[in-house]
Amino acid sequence: MTTTRDLDIVLFGATGFTGGLVAEYLTAHGPDGLRWAIAGRSRSKLESVRDSLGSAELEIIEADVNDSASLATLASRARVVITTVGPYLEFGEPLVKACAEAGTDYVDLTGEPEFVDRMFVKYDAVARANGSRIVHACGFDSIPHDLGALYTVRRLAEGGEITGPLTMKGVVRSNATFSGGTFHSALGQMSRPKEMAAAARQRRALEERPVGRTSRAAKLSAGRDRDLGYWLLPLPTLDPFIVARSGRAIDAYGPAFTYSHFAGTKTLRYAVGGAVGVGGLALAMQVPPLRARLGERVKQGTGPSEQRREKSWFTVDFVGETGGRKIHTKVSGGDPGYTETSKMLAESALCLAFDDLPKSAGSVTTAEAMGDALIERLQAAGMRFEVVGAG
Repeated sequence: MTTTRDLDIVLFGATGFTGGLVAEYLTAHGPDGLRWAIAGRSRSKLESVRDSLGSAELEIIEADVNDSASLATLASRARVVITTVGPYLEFGEPLVKACAEAGTDYVDLTGEPEFVDRMFVKYDAVARANGSRIVHACGFDSIPHDLGALYTVRRLAEGGEITGPLTMKGVVRSNATFSGGTFHSALGQMSRPKEMAAAARQRRALEERPVGRTSRAAKLSAGRDRDLGYWLLPLPTLDPFIVARSGRAIDAYGPAFTYSHFAGTKTLRYAVGGAVGVGGLALAMQVPPLRARLGERVKQGTGPSEQRREKSWFTVDFVGETGGRKIHTKVSGGDPGYTETSKMLAESALCLAFDDLPKSAGSVTTAEAMGDALIERLQAAGMRFEVVGAG
């Protein structure tokens, strides 16, 4: 934990929709004496954010992803940097580089696998050498899934140490809409399947593997689940790979951990419709004119109204089995893409800045870097982690 800095947290991207929500959360829920600042390209827009927060003393830092000196200065002053500026594959690397080189902790809300893998390849060793914790995916991608899996492991271990194979599935359901930034990130990733695969291979070649243990994301197929009663649709997201990385980093997951990740629907019709929709979108992304047209229809920096967010919810059910023991847990909350994501991102930064955490450095997951401490923070902030049943 970096202590010799004049700012605890810098929020980069405060003028965007999600960045504004993070700023509101820190204003309302940050601890007394929190030293923080907002940063971005436009001073006038940042001043408008500050005015809306009613925080006349809040410092403004002008910084641009195309100005490496401004990012180096920003990173050198902060203990933790939050960034909401995406798509990360397009805009994210300069700030990761600045934080890794400055020994500054970093959190983002990316759901882009290629970006996470490329940043691991380029900056994991640099961050380790300088004591920086680079923690990607600190929003709905992938905190409910990563910490939900850890929570499930902890509850299973209460019945005895996990000494045999552990299989776990996570099933996500929600009624929420997605953000413009999330949509543009997805468009970019779906248009780059070869690049994504290459980045994953490069990361695997460098990633340290545990001795005598395995942890992997399973290959999936659709079908009806007997435990939960849902039709399951495999989700091609970052989440299962983050969970598998946590399983490799944390001994408590046992000697052979396998994780499966799905979307759940109550009816077969919705499952089929979802599969067709995702497949059609992936094919459309290979055609540049179609990709551009879809991108124009959903603008970045936009989001649903507060009234719509108040009606939104998510659940992630987990079923874990090992050594004859079986447990069903659930993580749930409100609007996942905005309200809960801004909460999760802000609490991740506060956790890194102020909590007594296991020693870690480099490119690390939320479970590895913050684990139980972040679960406790999120529970206190209103997210639910609960045991539904055990056998």
